[in-house]
Amino acid sequence: MRRDLVRNSVLLGAALAAGWIGWCGNPLALPMSAAFPFIWSVARDRPSAAMASATYFLAASRGLPHGAVAFYGSNLLSGLLLWLIASAAFVSVHSVLWTERSGWRLAIRYLLVMFLMAVPPFGILGWAHPITAAGVLFPGWGWVGLGAMAASLLIMTTRLRPAAAIAIIGLWLWSAAQWTTQHLPSSWYGVELTLGASLGRTNNLERQRGLVATARAARRGKGAVVVLPESAIGFWTPTVERLWLRELRASGLTVVAGASVVDEIGYDNVLLELSEFGARIIYRERMPVPGSMWQPWQSLIDGGGGARAYFFSNPVAEIAGKRVAPVICYEQLIVWPVVQSMLYDPDIIVAVGNGWWTGSTSIVPIQRASVEAWSRLFHKPLVFSVNT
Repeated sequence: MRRDLVRNSVLLGAALAAGWIGWCGNPLALPMSAAFPFIWSVARDRPSAAMASATYFLAASRGLPHGAVAFYGSNLLSGLLLWLIASAAFVSVHSVLWTERSGWRLAIRYLLVMFLMAVPPFGILGWAHPITAAGVLFPGWGWVGLGAMAASLLIMTTRLRPAAAIAIIGLWLWSAAQWTTQHLPSSWYGVELTLGASLGRTNNLERQRGLVATARAARRGKGAVVVLPESAIGFWTPTVERLWLRELRASGLTVVAGASVVDEIGYDNVLLELSEFGARIIYRERMPVPGSMWQPWQSLIDGGGGARAYFFSNPVAEIAGKRVAPVICYEQLIVWPVVQSMLYDPDIIVAVGNGWWTGSTSIVPIQRASVEAWSRLFHKPLVFSVNT
């Protein structure tokens, strides 16, 4: 009995470390999450596997309670409850598919776990997926690197795990030694704002003119593309459109900015392309934040409300002659949006967010680290724009 207690305590401590360190917001720490398949595989029984999964996930998503309190203006208890609900998919999949059998049977189970947590419906809450570390361990390897990472995670569930662990540590050290700052693509500029909760909510013309001025200040020469954060423009209306087109006249500037397009049954969280030649929607978010934005149950209650999810639609967009993979905020935390976009071999990844509600938590750094890891895996330039 005492031995089981000690074993479970060590297991939970390891899961806590893998989640906390792996998802601290530093991309070089991501390979720590590769320890989780090993932790899951050595659990003695299903309850132990469930507890280890919950510990790992809750540690990785530790910023959620504070963020929920700030976003909803609620108390900490509500934030903690939302935190636990968010872990349900991760814990359920890992506990149901755990087996006491070892070897290839367990590895096949974990292969199914990886797949389910990467795509809808479970992948909608598939945060903290260890496969994200592929970009650190196999930079530039693309699809081969993704396959190598998946194979490494599978081997971590078998008796060959010491060899896999040694290989992962060696690749980790090599990557850290070779790590360099990514360079933005020529003439593309990501703007980071600190306008807090007012961005997207203050929709007057003075704010719009201020954003135009910010975009103009960020560019360097004609033909520049300036990327503004999610929700920067707020509600997209004919009046706002006319102002932007007038301000950009003869500027030679292209602006990519987040906005909301509202109709009688809900809204789309979108990216717009704005220039002297006109305005168009180039991207509709595939996966808005579940609960706060995406509320599918509303259609059953009153027939509408909330942001629409486009799941597998518009994975790439054409901007200024470049094929772009857009990812908005929450999409940076999960797997399938970026991976789907990579199937179309884009030239650039454009990642935008509006993280005012995250405060001093690790959420925005984790988003940045995740999308940077994907960009390094597929060797794609990254343009990042966020508001805090």
